[in-house]
Amino acid sequence: MNGVRMDKWLWAARFFKTRALAAKACDLGRIRCGEVEAKPAREVRVGDRLSVKNEGGEFHIEVLQLSEMRGPAAVAQTLYRESEASRELRLKVAAERKAMQEFAPLPERRPSKRDRRRIIQFRSGA
Repeated sequence: MNGVRMDKWLWAARFFKTRALAAKACDLGRIRCGEVEAKPAREVRVGDRLSVKNEGGEFHIEVLQLSEMRGPAAVAQTLYRESEASRELRLKVAAERKAMQEFAPLPERRPSKRDRRRIIQFRSGA
């Protein structure tokens, strides 16, 4: 195997739950290969350096293996190696986010259907 589509590899490496989400992230410019924004059909090869932004944070990784099939998480983690600086930065940001939650006021009640729709609309950036 010489190369794999970017969206398939991101899905197989478990950065995204579906291949469609991986393709959408590529289209939105959240995936970079070197200094270039990667398209979903771009070929990923062993040794490529990727920058991946998702809900978990920003990952700076090096591709170690190729796979088109999604497997267990333990196998998926062998497909790439994350840089130490990236790992430390993600953990630091996660700790800051967790600390900020302590100061956030608790809601008085559960959100209504209308409130939930507004929350979803706000989070999607529409």
